[in-house]
Amino acid sequence: MELKKEKCLPCEVGGVPLGEKEVLEISKMINPEWGIEGSKIIKRTFKFKNFKKALEFVNRVGEIAESEGHHPDIELSWGKVTVKFTTHKIGGLSTNDFIMAAKIDEVEI
Repeated sequence: MELKKEKCLPCEVGGVPLGEKEVLEISKMINPEWGIEGSKIIKRTFKFKNFKKALEFVNRVGEIAESEGHHPDIELSWGKVTVKFTTHKIGGLSTNDFIMAAKIDEVEI
């Protein structure tokens, strides 16, 4: 499976999040700069030369999120953007979070 070519699928409340072992396995398919927080969140910080470039990146991530129907938490500051994923409906990580991470890894910065 090549995550960046997959589509996010709708999750339902009460669904089962990925287990710790599954998270560790699927995390090997994305850039190792994505950190895992307690098997419930993946997070990565991107650095830019200025605010404008950081904002352009945020807008591109937003376009991907809208097209996939799966949205991250984004923190924007001067020259830095932090992107976090978790699937709130299931209270943990889903394959969708990793699909989105792989798609964002393809965005040129």
